[in-house]
Amino acid sequence: MEETLQNDSINLVEQLVADPTQVDVNHLTAVWSNLVDSGVDLGKRLLAALVIYFVGKWIIKLLRRIMEKMLVRHNLEPSVKTFIGSLINVLLTVLLLIAVISTLGIETTSFAALLASAGVAIGMALSGQLSNFTGGLMILLFKPYKVGDYLEAQGQAGVVQAIQMFQTVLTTTDNKTVIIPNGAISSGIMVNYSTQPERRVDFSFGLEYGQDFEKAREVLLQVIQANSKILSTPAPFIELGSLSASSVDITVRVWVKGADYWDVFFYMNKNVYAAFNKAGIPFPFPQLTVHQAKS
Repeated sequence: MEETLQNDSINLVEQLVADPTQVDVNHLTAVWSNLVDSGVDLGKRLLAALVIYFVGKWIIKLLRRIMEKMLVRHNLEPSVKTFIGSLINVLLTVLLLIAVISTLGIETTSFAALLASAGVAIGMALSGQLSNFTGGLMILLFKPYKVGDYLEAQGQAGVVQAIQMFQTVLTTTDNKTVIIPNGAISSGIMVNYSTQPERRVDFSFGLEYGQDFEKAREVLLQVIQANSKILSTPAPFIELGSLSASSVDITVRVWVKGADYWDVFFYMNKNVYAAFNKAGIPFPFPQLTVHQAKS
């Protein structure tokens, strides 16, 4: 209709320029009527587009408020709240603009295809970073670890200093800063040593063959009871673990608070060595028996 109206208008102008007396009044009236109808239709579209735009903005604001309340209720990280809020706002705004453009009578198929193509191109170019971004989002949402936890992942171990959208920052026990991509952490094996309030410390102490196991067990129990950081529940475990080639190995397991793990670990090694020496219990060493053949 618009193309026909445009052609009629051009023809009418040409006739007016060539010979104004030859202009058909009925034709002029029809063109004018078409112009008025088109103007009214355009006005209706503009009014509808404005109504859709302002109502859509109000709905987007309402949905953002509802989403913010839901995020606060779930106690998510501030960075996650900001990201999700911004993402929803952008997506809803794009949909609103497409609806407004469509109401104005502009073809949106090519526009949508252009957005899809751009999204595919950007996704292919940033595939690695998108993996890290998705991993960071999952970490912030499900919280498998938090800042301050002692974490082991991707062959690295340290205290978590920061959880960012693309990477996690660790500080090792020798004060090195390690940056691990979130995609690798979220898709690999991860050990969090801080989630449980208590940890078990395992030891294996060797005796020479022929030594009294019960005497050694009593000495070990005395060393354990002398340290208040070792928990009485669960009870310490002291049993003969194995008969090795050059030693009788005693397995010792004690439970401690997570923060006391290394203190108890070094305490046991130091004090068991001193207590065994004081009690006259010798430590074994590798032995090799050589039989000499008779000539």
